[in-house]
Amino acid sequence: MLPFEEADIKAATSVAWHAAAGPDPELDKVYEHIKALDPTGRGFARVLRDTIDQLLNGEVTGRYDWKTLFKTEKTHAGTLVEINLQREFRFADGDAMDYQIAGVDVDCKYSQQFGGWMIPPEAVGHLCLLAWADDYRSLWSVGLIRIHNEWLNTGSNRDLKLTIKADHRDKIQWLWRDEELPENVLLHMDAADRDAVFAAGSGQRRLNELFQRVQKRRIGRNVVRTVAQQKDYMKRVRGNGGCRSALRPKGVLIMGHYANHREIAAQLGLPLPEEGEFVSARVVPARSHHGDAARVSLDGREWVLARPDDAVEPAPALPSHTKQD
Repeated sequence: MLPFEEADIKAATSVAWHAAAGPDPELDKVYEHIKALDPTGRGFARVLRDTIDQLLNGEVTGRYDWKTLFKTEKTHAGTLVEINLQREFRFADGDAMDYQIAGVDVDCKYSQQFGGWMIPPEAVGHLCLLAWADDYRSLWSVGLIRIHNEWLNTGSNRDLKLTIKADHRDKIQWLWRDEELPENVLLHMDAADRDAVFAAGSGQRRLNELFQRVQKRRIGRNVVRTVAQQKDYMKRVRGNGGCRSALRPKGVLIMGHYANHREIAAQLGLPLPEEGEFVSARVVPARSHHGDAARVSLDGREWVLARPDDAVEPAPALPSHTKQD
């Protein structure tokens, strides 16, 4: 999408929202303040990803699926999102609500089910920051709304919390809508491959299996932690006996978030690992049948992503990195 097309869509969306909800200077003020704190939404996405992973606690439990959480853990998710967002963005405590953002009281509500935000009676008349994340669809959204009684469903639960009527969700001013949630690789990988990973024996062998079977996809720190189930899980990925050493004879490179590793991934046309992430891929020396395939120069040779019919050859050594990387 071209920048001016995106701007036109955003402008049209804003006009439609103001027509539905009416002008609200305080909401606009909070909206602009949050956008200034996190222009791309990357911070919000990271908090939502980390909070889900915190609940799963894979290092201890081996869990990777939201459905395996206990009911009490799912209920606790909203509180953790509220706490973790406040820590990330240093929102002040509110007077009557959870936060004070740009001098305005704002309540925070999270739901794994879209539209399932539980609104307490005391939030009526106040702004609410609504967050939603779905690990199965790898999507998340965050928006703002001022709560009005007539926009809420009637309910019968004991604490009198209500939900927003579907017909009035157009009153939500979205900061980000249906954005990509960092992938829960264990949840979305092929089931047979996942079974093979967890059947591999020791934590080191499980990680070796993971990076060999899940290639060309970003693998986050929590996935590594869940598979290794060891305190020194990140050490298990590196060289000197880790995954990089074990898989190099099989032609597999494992790139981290360091600048020179990201550059190698970019030259090969791979996803770029963010902080705490890795991307693995099998490579072979470039030959005539590879044509104009993307390539990178390592150890004095040109390398390309291996085709399925390419014979296995040892991978080159990755360049060392510095703390500045």
